Amino acid sequence: MKLSICIIDDDMLYKLLLKKTISNLPVSVDVMCFSNGKEAFDMFSTIHIDASELPDVILLDINMPVMDGWEFMESFIELLPTLPKNISVYIASSSIANQDTEKAKLYKEISGYLVKPIDSETLYNILATSKSQQNKALTTIKEHQHN
Repeated sequence: MKLSICIIDDDMLYKLLLKKTISNLPVSVDVMCFSNGKEAFDMFSTIHIDASELPDVILLDINMPVMDGWEFMESFIELLPTLPKNISVYIASSSIANQDTEKAKLYKEISGYLVKPIDSETLYNILATSKSQQNKALTTIKEHQHN
């Protein structure tokens, strides 16, 4: 099962470095990128297809033009019940401000808060956790189909 990750960040250099880090991981990962929350939300809200077209993980910046990370989360939460797949969302920010880390904790939909730059070991662990959760979900679905 190939994993996919979505980077929502307006920093082009950071996205380039992160894609390079991801390409060096010992797993195969598809990467999709958006420059702000609105671009990403528009894509998620128009997908009425199978789960394979959705990412397993979202790395979400906070400070972006058009729609910032918090605005994206508010809209994304409303969209979650319509999505055919669980997606792990991680805040990925250069901000170490306590108010941002505390705000992230208020969202049960946010899996964690990462401070940029994100190293390859952290990325690998996030993807491994996501893959493990997907495998459990598939096992549960198969068990329900046999009952």
